[in-house]
Amino acid sequence: MDDTTTPRVDNPVGDEDRPWFAYYGPSVPRHIAPLHERSLGDMVAEAARRHQDAIAFSNLGGVLTFREVDTLATRFAAFLQHDLGLHKGDRIVLMMPNVLQYPVAFFGALRAGLIIVNANPLYTTREMVGVFKDAQPRAILVLANFAHKVEEVLPSTSIEHVIVTQVGDLLPQPRRTVVNLVASRVRKMVPSYHLPTAVDFRAALAAGRRARFDDPQVTLDDIALLQYTGGTTGGAKAAVLTHRNMLSNQEQFMAQIRATLGEESQATIIAALPLYHVFALTVNCLGFYRFGSHTVLITNPRDIKGFVKELAKARPDGIMLVSTLAGALLDEPSFKDIDLDRMRLTVAGGMAVRTTVAERWREVVGTDIVEGYGLTEASPVVSVNPTHMPPRVGTIGVPLPSTDLRVVDDAGMPVPQGTAGELAVRGPQVMRGYWQNEEETRRVLTADGWLLTGDVAIMDPDGFFQIVDRKKEIIVASGFNVYPGEIEDAAMMHPLVAEAGAIPIPDERAGEVPKLFVVRRDDSLTEEALKAFLKERLTGYKRPRVIEFIDEMPKTNVGKVLRRALREREAGSHP
Repeated sequence: MDDTTTPRVDNPVGDEDRPWFAYYGPSVPRHIAPLHERSLGDMVAEAARRHQDAIAFSNLGGVLTFREVDTLATRFAAFLQHDLGLHKGDRIVLMMPNVLQYPVAFFGALRAGLIIVNANPLYTTREMVGVFKDAQPRAILVLANFAHKVEEVLPSTSIEHVIVTQVGDLLPQPRRTVVNLVASRVRKMVPSYHLPTAVDFRAALAAGRRARFDDPQVTLDDIALLQYTGGTTGGAKAAVLTHRNMLSNQEQFMAQIRATLGEESQATIIAALPLYHVFALTVNCLGFYRFGSHTVLITNPRDIKGFVKELAKARPDGIMLVSTLAGALLDEPSFKDIDLDRMRLTVAGGMAVRTTVAERWREVVGTDIVEGYGLTEASPVVSVNPTHMPPRVGTIGVPLPSTDLRVVDDAGMPVPQGTAGELAVRGPQVMRGYWQNEEETRRVLTADGWLLTGDVAIMDPDGFFQIVDRKKEIIVASGFNVYPGEIEDAAMMHPLVAEAGAIPIPDERAGEVPKLFVVRRDDSLTEEALKAFLKERLTGYKRPRVIEFIDEMPKTNVGKVLRRALREREAGSHP
């Protein structure tokens, strides 16, 4: 297969190819029902009618009910239409962490028929320019803490309108003033910026209150989101996700986990992952909102002590996180002292859950971590471990309803069960393609609707899947495929290893050999001791030839080891 031709994965799929159906819970449908909403905006309005004065979101001591979210979102939509002159299909950037303004702005922009571009507030100016030039947005809503970055890049972008919000803008008085003053004056978290034509977010809502909202007649097949994905291998591209993609995926996910929380529930759910990441966006901001849950937005989960205090106050029923965040909580002594008796659901995505983390979580929290799998190009959730049975640790579970998974070779043909190959997915959550990038779209989307994920997987006889590694990150040692994740998992079994990342390095005899980067829990751990430990757990060609101890592991914003950065570090040390 050449670089520009995508194989067909067109063998018909029958129930005999779907052994996972036998492991669906009794209330889980094989296929989701046809969508009755016309758009995500319709879903927001319907949730407000159904749940009204129940709490939808809370953050930093403030709360918004479903009715209030709907009202504020409609005002923001009217402002975008009438004051800024934005039209259906225009792009708007949202650049902020988890604060109450995010769901209001997100839902409001959807109501106005706009296409949302999520931007990580930690983007460098180079990354911002790349995304903004590609998406060609007309407007941006940014937290004041990051407005100086917008000022720097604004002249080289298509952005016409800037809206600035402060972290406490939707909190009640006097807390709003206190929080904003502390952020700007005490903690010095808001660098100075000069954006003389920027509109204040609260002023925007006030203007929207005076304007009339005009329904732009959004349909299921209109674009809702340009979600940029750089992953761990670089090369950011925008997945084009429609209203149908997003509505389907939240319904698919909730169908699998609904029985754990009840048919419709005012469960309290923790949103620790940033809503600008598509997993938290689909599950927390959309799925649990539609379900009627109270979502607690965590603005800075890296402040582990503060995060634990929020957990103690919330006494949650569920939490969505990644393995590294679960590990950080478990390493915080105060976490073991809080009351988590109500916790019924812990879902981890974004990266593989370490076995040691899963075991410690079960011991401390009393519930299992339910591991799932997804990717931006699939809105993102593809599979999850069934919640009515103990999870199969180390697997990504079974496909969601209305989702087919199969493992294929380089020609796109299914491989024998138990054989490693590339994971392919088909379902209503699969993206339309990459924004303005037909070549990349053809590489990953087949003519018959299969998305080639780039992940190497194995399916067991029961239809549970295990991700072995990224296809592009396989280390080829003497002709043998070595998966970095397997080396990292083995290293993480050592009690003095906090984090591990494996990459290939050149070798005259083997072509490539593994090198392991390690963050230690204690400086007493030596390279020789760790190599001896791994000798008992890995066959010869899989063992790291070199181990380097580092102070901090480079990671993506959701906690994945950034192997690309490790490769760049290695290249820089051996020019």
